[in-house]
Amino acid sequence: MTAQVTKTTAPRTAQARARAAETAGGPEDSLMELPEGSLAGLPESSLKELPEGSLKGLPEGSLKELIESTLLMPFPFRASPHEQRAAAGVDTWLRRWGLTDDPEVAEMIVRTRPAQLASYNSPGMDAELLQLVADQIAYQFVFDDRAEEVGRPGPGRLLPMVCESVAILRDGEPPVTPLGAALADLHRRVRERCTPAQAARWAWHSREYVHGLLYEAVAQSHSLPPRIALCTSIRALIAGVEPFYPLCEAAHPEELTQRELNHPVMRRLARLSADAAVWIPDLFSAVKEHRAGGLINLALAYQRTHGCSLSRAVTLAVRRINTTIIEYQRLRRVIEPGLSPAGLSYVDGMGGWIRGCYYWSRTVPRYADTAAAPVGP
Repeated sequence: MTAQVTKTTAPRTAQARARAAETAGGPEDSLMELPEGSLAGLPESSLKELPEGSLKGLPEGSLKELIESTLLMPFPFRASPHEQRAAAGVDTWLRRWGLTDDPEVAEMIVRTRPAQLASYNSPGMDAELLQLVADQIAYQFVFDDRAEEVGRPGPGRLLPMVCESVAILRDGEPPVTPLGAALADLHRRVRERCTPAQAARWAWHSREYVHGLLYEAVAQSHSLPPRIALCTSIRALIAGVEPFYPLCEAAHPEELTQRELNHPVMRRLARLSADAAVWIPDLFSAVKEHRAGGLINLALAYQRTHGCSLSRAVTLAVRRINTTIIEYQRLRRVIEPGLSPAGLSYVDGMGGWIRGCYYWSRTVPRYADTAAAPVGP
């Protein structure tokens, strides 16, 4: 029986913005007609040269209300019918590997709701695959917080964590820590569920994520905060979104062809969706990260660069995210007519991370401070 999926309609303002985005670039677009440079990254200058008055007249209310009223979200809310089962499974899995023996970690998981994020990102997945996604999300939250704590005195202290993870993912070495044992279990389950090629891509992206946390520790220890370009480069690594894309592949019974997977437009869609998916939580976590002294956050990078209030920085970040989502939607329309069913499922899975990260960020207790932060000048 096909799993039913809970749906609601997007807010009216978001629907209006989505319709406007859909009209950007007509149906006559084709791969051959893409202008040169259309697959390049979005220029930072397009955001830096905004007219002085364009940031005036920010709406009153909380920072959360500012984000919700200005962020483009063309994807309606969806949730998996397996969410509660996945939540229970996450708790059991974390206890099995001793990851929630520390009460602070257990509390962090309660405030983070990894199964909810999995449900919103991947509502159409079967229960087994959704559980794997939810467990991996929980693992990454634990690993990320632990890496931040260990690396704070100096990035060199992270080397044992990084080297153990790489040895497990690259060489199949046995784990020596509870975090390593949890990662080895995820790796085993990925190999069982995915094709060898999908599992290899999962391991490669997961190694990138681990290395990214070392780069973040270096940036945090540096005397000069990173500029926007360097911040977004590190953020792309530590986002931890792309390791889930091979699991999006595995949700369909057939594999993507190499031609589909390696097509320049498909690769660009992967970059756009991963960036938008992680930059959206950056908006909602900016208050929390600012208080904690965090640096690798899109909104905080704009605040440092422009010397402006957090509200104005969030507005700049929203504009960049909106432009990214519009490009994603346009390129998606370009490539979809030539995709196989597996390719269509994969693109839908990547877009699901944009949608899921938005609806999760709005309600998760981890980012509750944003609702209490007023919009400032």
